[in-house]
Amino acid sequence: MTWWIADYAYAAAWQLRAAVDRTDPRDFADGTGVPIVMLPGVYETWRFMQPMIAALHARGHPVHVLDAWRHNRRPVDEAAGILTAFLEAAGMTDVVLVAHSKGGLAGKTAMIGRAGSRIRGMVAISTPFRGSRYARWMPVRGLRALAPTHPSILALGRHLDADSRIVSVYARFDPHIPEGSELAGARRNVRLDTGGHFQVLADPRVIAEIATMSEN
Repeated sequence: MTWWIADYAYAAAWQLRAAVDRTDPRDFADGTGVPIVMLPGVYETWRFMQPMIAALHARGHPVHVLDAWRHNRRPVDEAAGILTAFLEAAGMTDVVLVAHSKGGLAGKTAMIGRAGSRIRGMVAISTPFRGSRYARWMPVRGLRALAPTHPSILALGRHLDADSRIVSVYARFDPHIPEGSELAGARRNVRLDTGGHFQVLADPRVIAEIATMSEN
């Protein structure tokens, strides 16, 4: 119960801050390191991941966000298409994706598509690679598409070629994803000895995994 309370308190605090924050994302787009593109989860804007963005930018990475995603309520394929178009328009290569929750599904979809060669890898945080059994009861179609039996989840699971470029980081207890986020064939699965779906974003080990992928 303590994990639940702390997790939702973290989410509520950052959703509130996101609603009033006026930081210009272009402030984070400079740097000489490997470029990083942030992929927030459903109903999240890039500002929800702002502490991580600031930390990565401070390490010298240009960090980019997708304003067109807005609150990431689009279908996974459509979100991946926006990411692909962004990478192509910017001529970006050797990119590291950093994704939360549903954002990791769109990231993997882009990795198996025509933009795959532009992407070095992805650190996915609390991503439902095998879906979530709770999704089938959701009143919104976009959330029901995250059910384990949904064709999009099953189809993405059959694409194994990108998995070796993905690091999946997740808590040992996730109230949103009882199936967990372990990805068979991943470059690495990192199970944190904590609970929650949101506050994992603030765990320093997440930054460490991103640094390993982008700085080595």
